Amino acid sequence: VYLVESGGGLVQPGGSLRLSCAASGTIRRLNNMGWYRQVPGKQRELVATITSAGTTNYADSVKGRFTISRDNTKNAVSLQMNSLKPEDTAVYYCRGTLWGVDYWGQGTQVTVSS
Repeated sequence: VYLVESGGGLVQPGGSLRLSCAASGTIRRLNNMGWYRQVPGKQRELVATITSAGTTNYADSVKGRFTISRDNTKNAVSLQMNSLKPEDTAVYYCRGTLWGVDYWGQGTQVTVSS
């Protein structure tokens, strides 16, 4: 299973970005999918997850600003990020789980700066 992210970039504080992640290499529907982020020197942290049934979970720091969604027909997940803050700057990783095995994308850089 391969996960490929897209949509990162540079944005000013208060701006918006949309990240997308598409899975390939399997015809099976991934179970949980989600987004995580990491900054240098810190552990990777959960941003948001979504089950195949559509149940979502968010980190407190992004609640009300980020929205995760998925398209089960395409094994794809997206993250709409609004009201971005400098502290949202990180490499964002897509994660998908299939039969208890975790798969990760290569990461996409999000930089929030004026």
